[in-house]
Amino acid sequence: MPVNLSAPNPADLHAVPGVEIGIAMAGVKKAQRRDLAVFTLAEGSAVAGVFTLNRFCAAPVQLCRKHLAAALGVRALVINTGNANAGTGADGLVRALSTCVALARKLDIAPEQVLPFSTGVIMETLPSERIEASLPAALADRRAANWGAAAEAIMTTDTVAKAASRRLTIGGASVTVTGIAKGAGMIRPNMATMLGFVATDANIAPRALQALVREAADRSFNRITVDGDTSTNDSFVLMASRQAAHAEITELESTEGAALRGAVIAVAQQLAQAIVRDGEGATKFITVRVDGGRSKEECRLVAYAVAHSPLVKTAFFASDPNLGRILAAVGYAGIKDLDQNLIDLYLDDVHVATRGARHAAYREVDGQRVMKQSEITVRIDLHREDGPNRAHATVWTCDLSHDYVTINADYRS
Repeated sequence: MPVNLSAPNPADLHAVPGVEIGIAMAGVKKAQRRDLAVFTLAEGSAVAGVFTLNRFCAAPVQLCRKHLAAALGVRALVINTGNANAGTGADGLVRALSTCVALARKLDIAPEQVLPFSTGVIMETLPSERIEASLPAALADRRAANWGAAAEAIMTTDTVAKAASRRLTIGGASVTVTGIAKGAGMIRPNMATMLGFVATDANIAPRALQALVREAADRSFNRITVDGDTSTNDSFVLMASRQAAHAEITELESTEGAALRGAVIAVAQQLAQAIVRDGEGATKFITVRVDGGRSKEECRLVAYAVAHSPLVKTAFFASDPNLGRILAAVGYAGIKDLDQNLIDLYLDDVHVATRGARHAAYREVDGQRVMKQSEITVRIDLHREDGPNRAHATVWTCDLSHDYVTINADYRS
C-alpha cells in the first residue's frame, strides 16, 4: 500500500482549456486494459520537455527530442503503457514513428507535431499495429475532463493513479494547472519519473516555458529516488494551450511569471512525492534535508548518498536506529574536504549526532520512536557554511522492503 497516498478524485482535477484527452484499450500487454491515452492540443499551444539522461534511451524519447527540435508546434501526444519500446533498435524507431504518422493523419497534422511516449517492459517489440487500430476509439473518447482516466491509463506497477491540479489568477484571468504522472520503481534523478505530463492554459512564451519545465523538473522529479535506477523512458512534458485571457508571460521573474512558476512547481512536486509514496514495496516516506553546504550541488551529493543507500533504506524499513549508516553515507558522498567534526544529524526532533559523534542526550529509544513513523525527516547540517551563502537541498525517498524484490522479480509475469 502507498504511504499516506490515496487515488485522486477526478472531480478535483480541473480541465485545462485547449487540452482534450481520450482513453482506449489497445491490448498492448493485456486485454481489456485501458492502456492508451491521446492528448490533443489547441492550435498555437506551446510544449516543452525534459528527458532521461540514460544513454540507452527508448525510441519514443529519441523521437520526442527530434520532433520538439523541429519546432512545428506540437498538437498531440500518444502514450502507451505495457511496453517501453526501449532496447528495440531501428525497428523500435520505425514503430514509434508509425504511431505518430497514424495519429497525424487522423488529425490532419504533420507527424512531427505528435510526441510519442511508452512505458513498460524493456527490449520487447512494440505492438504498434494494436495502438494504431485503437486510435479512433481514443479520439472518440476525447474530453477535457479525462485527467483521472488518463492517470490510470499510464500506470504500470503503480498501485494508485497520480494526479494534481491547481487554479490561480494571473492578470485578472483564471488559470489552471493540472498534471498526471506514473512511476513506482526504476526511479532516480536524471529524470526521476517514468512519465509526467502537466498542462496549463497560461499564455506563456515558448522560451519561458522551456525554462520553466527545466526548473520544475529540477525542483521535483530530479529530487526523488526509489531505487537509484535511471529509466530509459523518463519524460516530463509541460504543455501550455495559451488560451487564458492575460498578457503573454515572457519572463519567469515577473509577477505573473512567478505566480505561474509557483503553481507548476507545486503540481510537479505533488506528483513527484506521490511517486515516492507509491514506491514499489514502500512503507515509509522519507525527507532528507542537507543544510550548511557551500553549494546546492554538494548538499545534493550528500542527500542522495543517504537516500540511495540500501543499508539506510533497509534500516528504515525495519525501524532499526542503526544510524551510523547515515553518517557513513555522508562520508562517502564525495566531498573531499568534509570535516566530520562539524556534522550534526537529526531524525525529526531527535538530535542524534553532533561534532561527528553520538549526541550526549541521544537515546536509541528516541531514534526508534521516530523510525516507526510512516513519515520521517532526516536532517544533516554540514556546517561548512553558516553565513548568508549557506546552501541546502532536499530529496524525497522511501524505505526498501521485501516487497520491492518480489515486485521486480515477478514484473514480467
